[in-house]
Amino acid sequence: MVKKIQILIIGNNENGSTPELEKVAYETGIEVAKSGAVLVTGGLGGVMKAACRGAKDAGGLTVGIIPQNDPSFANEYCDIIIPSGIGLARDFLTALSADGVIVIGGASGTLSEICAAYMHKKPIVAIKNTGGIAEKYADQYLDHRQNVKIIGVATPKDAVKVILGKINSGQK
Repeated sequence: MVKKIQILIIGNNENGSTPELEKVAYETGIEVAKSGAVLVTGGLGGVMKAACRGAKDAGGLTVGIIPQNDPSFANEYCDIIIPSGIGLARDFLTALSADGVIVIGGASGTLSEICAAYMHKKPIVAIKNTGGIAEKYADQYLDHRQNVKIIGVATPKDAVKVILGKINSGQK
């Protein structure tokens, strides 16, 4: 059996999300599902829920790694729920579960996940014009180590195409 590619989508939760961000997340979830990859998220609301809904609407498989120990906190579009029970430390689980990361907007929690992915040299793509952390770090490195450049893209389709190219080629 060949391992399926796992793509993490991160961004604003319900506190800070907007209909515009959720539309981008929904479309990105659709593109992940169409690619045959598994969608991984933090399993809660906002961008996470919209991405899961998009993937489900396109027939994809979704995984939610939630900070709580009770699976009922996960959004209804998660097929597989992993109740970590470790609070915000779950950001490392989501980052390390992914072969690549797509960033949509985001705030400090999103930055935490980006940092975990960056330290472990996971490919990262940020969708431009979504504000927040995605906008701030698109097309640059997080620090002097230059582990991975966060690639800025314009659309959900571009995000999935670029992240899959990076994953499949082994590029960082």
